[in-house]
Amino acid sequence: MKIRRISAGVAVLAVGALALSACSNTPSDEGSPSGSSGQGGTGGAGAATITVAEVNQFTSLNATTATGNLDLNAKIALATGAHLYYVTSDLTVEHDNSLGTVEKLSDDPLTVKYTINEGQQWSDGEPIDANDLVLAWAVYSGYYDDASYGDDGSVTGGNAYFSYAGSTQGINDTEFPEIGDDGRSITLTYAQPFADWEVVLDLDRPAHIVAKKAGLADAAALTDLLRSQPRGDAANPQPENPQLRAVADFYNTGWDTTTMPSDPDLLVSSGPYQVSDIVEGQSVTLTPNENYTGTNKAKLDSIIVRTIGDPSAQIQALQNGEVDVISPQANADTLSSLEGLSGVTVHQGAQLAYDHIDLNFSGVFADPNVREAFMKTVPRQAILDSIITPLDPEAQVLNSQVFLPQQDGYEEAVATNGSSAFGEPDIEGAKALLNGQTPTVRILYSSENTNRVDAFTLIQQSASEAGFQIVDEGDATWNTRLGDGSYDAAIFGWTSSGVSVSDTPQVFGSGQASNFNGFANPEADALMNQLIQTVDPDEQIALRQQIDKLIWDSFYGLPLFATVGVDAVAERVTGIDAYNPNQYGVWWNVWEWGVNDA
Repeated sequence: MKIRRISAGVAVLAVGALALSACSNTPSDEGSPSGSSGQGGTGGAGAATITVAEVNQFTSLNATTATGNLDLNAKIALATGAHLYYVTSDLTVEHDNSLGTVEKLSDDPLTVKYTINEGQQWSDGEPIDANDLVLAWAVYSGYYDDASYGDDGSVTGGNAYFSYAGSTQGINDTEFPEIGDDGRSITLTYAQPFADWEVVLDLDRPAHIVAKKAGLADAAALTDLLRSQPRGDAANPQPENPQLRAVADFYNTGWDTTTMPSDPDLLVSSGPYQVSDIVEGQSVTLTPNENYTGTNKAKLDSIIVRTIGDPSAQIQALQNGEVDVISPQANADTLSSLEGLSGVTVHQGAQLAYDHIDLNFSGVFADPNVREAFMKTVPRQAILDSIITPLDPEAQVLNSQVFLPQQDGYEEAVATNGSSAFGEPDIEGAKALLNGQTPTVRILYSSENTNRVDAFTLIQQSASEAGFQIVDEGDATWNTRLGDGSYDAAIFGWTSSGVSVSDTPQVFGSGQASNFNGFANPEADALMNQLIQTVDPDEQIALRQQIDKLIWDSFYGLPLFATVGVDAVAERVTGIDAYNPNQYGVWWNVWEWGVNDA
């Protein structure tokens, strides 16, 4: 076995749109799952097939919404979608010029033109054109929203239409796009500079399908509807537009499914692969999109993605030849087990990902004293020692909400952000803050993820010593509950692309769709708005350090640890040659995957 260890010092200045990570679900059986996805690693006689084991259960064909934003959904979306850009394993942005071009026309004002090449089409034969880019802009910009929000992050007035997982800041400084005469291009003009202009807009869902499901004649009619609607203004909210609501509702939930949809419209794709089978809770099968005309063509007859949450079960399946690629959420036994395998290449490195516990700014935690008291009970070092130290003896507790240890600015942030007050548990200090109270705290986490179960158990034991009454809200479908008010604290993870600064307002910006706990701080919002307009890396770091301190000062919750990434690849697989620390992991170049025995 070859083990390729990657340095933890990946040089990145910031991270991009974050995805929910490592939401382990029920492991599949030792044997093959039922249905057509039950083939082994060889995919049957004469078939060029790779079988991949993933921790997550597939939940949506739309990974761009706040609820669909899971890392496995994003990996499937990468394989089934054509994209104007992608991020390589060394965290550089590469453009797919076979789909189209992204051209900055001017710096003052910032003006960017997006053009889809002639002849590009969806898998159903419909053309990819400017209507599809306009829909993506409408979703990503939040242009039509006029909602106002309460202290807990809930909508108190107006309308929030599209549920976009990323941050709308920056691109919301554009007006309705100028559509080119060719019908394949749009031009955006920004009112302010924007650091992430190159990666803020991409081809997304098919406009003609959204139009059809919302009762519109075609994609052009959808564009006409969007053009006719004014920019939302929270200070002057308008009555809800029922047609726009129908469009947004379908976009937000219409592609959510855990089973194979009977409606072929939901399976329309633009990339090298398309979904051809889903076995609920067990597998997703991808096969080539015959109408794909780009350069990133599929090399395989099929990719089978099996849900195997248990790291040991993933390793066993790899050893037995049932799967060819695994990306387990590593635990203490993972590396020692992998070291016993032959014919396997292992990649290991620091991920652009971290686990954390967030506290809702409502209910029992509306009182900052209760938040602070709870944070004083969290045994972060014990959690690290239980989960991460066996993988990386040099690992330390994560002490920043916006930086990872491998990023420039981390050490300086830790020195000034106030994290030192939450080292080892301070039970007596927590009791003093509670002053005799015994608050009940409901903690949400993935009940099928052993690492999260361990973290919850340690937190429960420690918090109980201070008088907290802990309610176990472990749930295999925890991600569907984020932001719904059914819990008080949540243990989960974020993983990022590594190429932008917009992740910070995505999670911490007031009213953003991925701000699940209702954090709102006007000073932090102002700094985040300044951050996305700043192109100088040193100034970005300084702004993020100020934001980090404001988050700690608010008793937001606690980062726990930066995660260690491990993947293992059978020797029959070609095209997976490097460790990728971002949310796509081995999937970043899925179109290059092949087998050497087909």
